Formats: sequence, structure tokens, C-alpha cells
Amino acid sequence: MNWDQGILTDSGGFQVWSLSDSRNIVEEGVHFKNHLNGSKMFLSPEKAIQIQNKLGSDIMMSLDECAPYYESHDYVEKSLERTSRWAERGLKAHQHPEKQGLFGIVQGAGYKDLRIQSAKELVGMNFPGYSIGGLSVGESKEEMNEVLEYTTACLPENKPRYLMGVGTADSLIDGAIRGVDMFDCVLPTRIARNGTCMTSEGRLVVKNAQYARDFRPIDENCGCYTCRNYTRAYVRHLIKCDETFGIRLTSYHNLYFLLDVMRKVRQAIREDNLLELRQDFFEKYGFNKANSRNF
Repeated sequence: MNWDQGILTDSGGFQVWSLSDSRNIVEEGVHFKNHLNGSKMFLSPEKAIQIQNKLGSDIMMSLDECAPYYESHDYVEKSLERTSRWAERGLKAHQHPEKQGLFGIVQGAGYKDLRIQSAKELVGMNFPGYSIGGLSVGESKEEMNEVLEYTTACLPENKPRYLMGVGTADSLIDGAIRGVDMFDCVLPTRIARNGTCMTSEGRLVVKNAQYARDFRPIDENCGCYTCRNYTRAYVRHLIKCDETFGIRLTSYHNLYFLLDVMRKVRQAIREDNLLELRQDFFEKYGFNKANSRNF
């Protein structure tokens, strides 16, 4: 890849969830049907670790099943118990623990007792870090925050706590308040490919006709490369003409925006005013319960 920075990889567990129509979960692992040619494929906890070992990932994930949030208690309990067994198998298969950090993934859907059970089982295995999976899959923001409150309380304070697949600015702040250290999400680049930008005044869809002759930057309060060099009108022109450079510019802007949010979160933690930051941010960026998609 010619990439000399940190690499974090997932195990394939998300595909166990997203490709549910073409997979079969058994104790040994997961059988898949290739969506391109129908060929049979198999992923085990050991194979997931071997692949990540070869990739040279700095942070890697155990294979897990991300059970649907509103699935029955009985199903989720059996699922997380299997995920714990897979985590133990992954630890045994891990070839380079001295230089590659393997995280266990807490599951349990929206059930408090199961989340606590999963967290305690994984902490007992002494992973160098812990992921929180199975959230941002259809539940409300209030439900996600409730799960985080009692889940992070069961995880060590001296090891990274990583919330998987969450990337709206409000959720980053709410997660940090509840003890989350790390986040990842495709959201900033996915919406950028549709011309949607995160700004200090909320969401801006730059490909809309109203920006055809708007020669301001995407966000006048932003210092990113895109905003320092290009106008809304030009970025819109690129996207409307299917020029890849356009979505590269919107992607760069959105990533810069979220990284800047997290810089402010870290500074607020140092100054002990994270709750004040949240209040100011939510007011400034237009977040409210009725519209959580203002980014």
C-alpha cells in the first residue's frame, strides 16, 4: 500500500452482519457465498487473525458476530458466547502480540446483562484494548448512549476503548463523555461521495443548484485544504461533471472537520470542560432530537 502510518483492520465480523443473506454461522466460523460468482468461502477466527498478521496491522480485531440490536435475548446470548470463544481462539492464533495489538469486541445488542457479561469475559482474557460493537445499527442515539454508559464502566480505564462504526460529530462527543477513546466510520467519506459536507453550520449539500455561483468556501470557519483553495461553485462543478477530484475534496474536508472536532474534545478533556463543549457544539451546529443528521 506504500502507507507508512498506523493501520487498523477489522476481522470480517461486520460482513457477518451485512451479508446475512449469503452466510451461515457455525461454531467453526462463517460460510459465505461469493456475491460475484457464487463460489463458497469460509472465514474462521484463526484465518481472520492470520490475514491481519500478514497485513501488518497495528491494531486488529477478533472475529465476532454483530447480532441485530433488536434480536431476542436468547439469540444474542448464544451469539456473544460464541464470539467470546472465537476471541479466545483468535488470541491463541495471534503470531505477533508484541507488535500488533489485538482487540476483543464486546457484543450483547441492547441487553445490559449480556453487555456486562461480554465485557467481563473479554477483560478476563487480558486483551490490550477493547472494541464496542453492535451499535449504530438502527437503534436510537439515546439507546446507544445508554449501552455505552454501562459497557465502558466494565472496561479497564488504562486500555483503549474503541466504539466501532460511529462517526457523526454529536456521537463522537457523546461517546467521549462516556469514556470512549477511539472511533471509526465510513460516514464522512460516504456522504462526501454524494456531495454532502459537514460544516460549522450543519449539513451542506454542495451539489445543490443553489451553490452553482457561490464563490465562498464550503465552510468559512474551516482551515482545511479544500476550504483554503476552492469554492463551493467549483467543487459543485467537479461533482456534477463526475470528476473524481470533487469527491476527493469533499472527503478531505469532512475528515478534517471530524478530526478538528476530536482535537477540541481532547483539549476540553484537558481543561475539564467537556460538558460545556457539548452544549456549545450542539447549539452552534444545530443538533437537536428531531434532527440528528445535521452532522
